[in-house]
Amino acid sequence: MTTELDTPPLNKLAILFVCTGNICRSPTAEAVFRAKVAEAGLAGLVEVGSAGTHGYHIGDPPDPRSVAAAARRGYDLTGLRGRQLSTYDAERFDYVLVMDRDNYSASVRALGGAEPSDGQRARVRMFLDFAPGVREVEVPDPYVGGPEGFEHVLDLIEEASDGLLAEVLARLER
Repeated sequence: MTTELDTPPLNKLAILFVCTGNICRSPTAEAVFRAKVAEAGLAGLVEVGSAGTHGYHIGDPPDPRSVAAAARRGYDLTGLRGRQLSTYDAERFDYVLVMDRDNYSASVRALGGAEPSDGQRARVRMFLDFAPGVREVEVPDPYVGGPEGFEHVLDLIEEASDGLLAEVLARLER
């Protein structure tokens, strides 16, 4: 088993955020993390994307409530479109970060395992693993709730994005 410490330094990292339909949580995480990467001056070194475990919303824009909540904090989701997780993602991405346990199980199945195997780079992890100060383990799906759910999702995503950025910086500097 390879650990983060055993991993050689990389010239570039690719990070994929995954939720169920790719219209609320994962596009929000993509936009937030992309902004943090740009602010850190790493835009050319870190690729960021998002996908859904299910094909419900392929080609659809993010939920308008996600777009509005993100815009209030300065993040732009308008150019994003839903897509479904594919086996190709295991080869393309170094991190596959999921929002909840169901996404974890579905992603592990879709990508062929939680640990990388031959031809794979990606390791499936819970996104909130990068937010040790947060008591929650899962980013809740705000789809069926009110506006406060979208704000709470943004709070969690911003916190986890800060932790993820710290790890990315450490990996790129090695």
